[in-house]
Amino acid sequence: MAQAVFHPAWIPQPLDPSVERLKRFRVIAGAVASLGVYTFIEGGFDFTELLENAMTASVVLLFLTPLTVGAMLWVWRRGGTVRQLRVPLRNSLLLLLLFVGCVAALLLLVQTVNGSANPGVIIGVGLTMMWMLIFTAYGAVRVSGNFFGTAATHRCLPPLLSMVTSWLVAVPDLVTGDLHGLSLTLGIVFILGAPVTVTAIALLEMGRLKRRYGIRLKAHPATLAPAPAPGPVPHMPPGMPPGMPPAGSPYVPPQGNPYGHPYAPGGQHPYAPHPQPPYNPQHPYGG
Repeated sequence: MAQAVFHPAWIPQPLDPSVERLKRFRVIAGAVASLGVYTFIEGGFDFTELLENAMTASVVLLFLTPLTVGAMLWVWRRGGTVRQLRVPLRNSLLLLLLFVGCVAALLLLVQTVNGSANPGVIIGVGLTMMWMLIFTAYGAVRVSGNFFGTAATHRCLPPLLSMVTSWLVAVPDLVTGDLHGLSLTLGIVFILGAPVTVTAIALLEMGRLKRRYGIRLKAHPATLAPAPAPGPVPHMPPGMPPGMPPAGSPYVPPQGNPYGHPYAPGGQHPYAPHPQPPYNPQHPYGG
């Protein structure tokens, strides 16, 4: 259900599988690092605090994403109109609201279980909470890759939004000096590790989109040619410009003659002896 809800059919498939593998590695590494800090460094795992921080991050996304997209719409204003992008923008906003609502519902379920002494409420709400936890966690993995389906508006929006979000989340910790119980060196590495890694992957993705598919961040989506179907990128010899066909003879004629071979063994040669002579073999004057 989380796959269908948080990665619906209207979200385009990624063009570069290698970048998607890097994104999955980033998500897994970030989750392991965060859980490690909460569990081993801050003196105990507090699930409620983790959800409260996730809720805070979701609210930040709720305001930050529209602002970033609005700034890009201002950049694209000369190449097209907002009306042309109304449907994908609306779908992305609804997906963002749905995810924030799921995080809020999960936090409410956890607080209900923690604050209740009724065994029936604990069991019933607890089972719902566990299902909702798995649903929301898998949804978080999906939306971290497609960034709420913003690729349906522009292929470069997901990497751009991931960069902006990661840096704005890290800056308050740097300003306030909250190193999560780590030493100065490890704290700075931990805080800056996420935005630096996200930025490197995002720049790699946007660079490949520009080189291989001609998709530029500053170009209005309406001015871009339709992206090809996702798949493996053909190997290009060194020095061959993008857009050229792969190595091989580009002038090989199609197999088979569409008009038939005029001199095929089973056919009739146009200059072969006629089975019936054109004239009577007898002498025209007898004899």
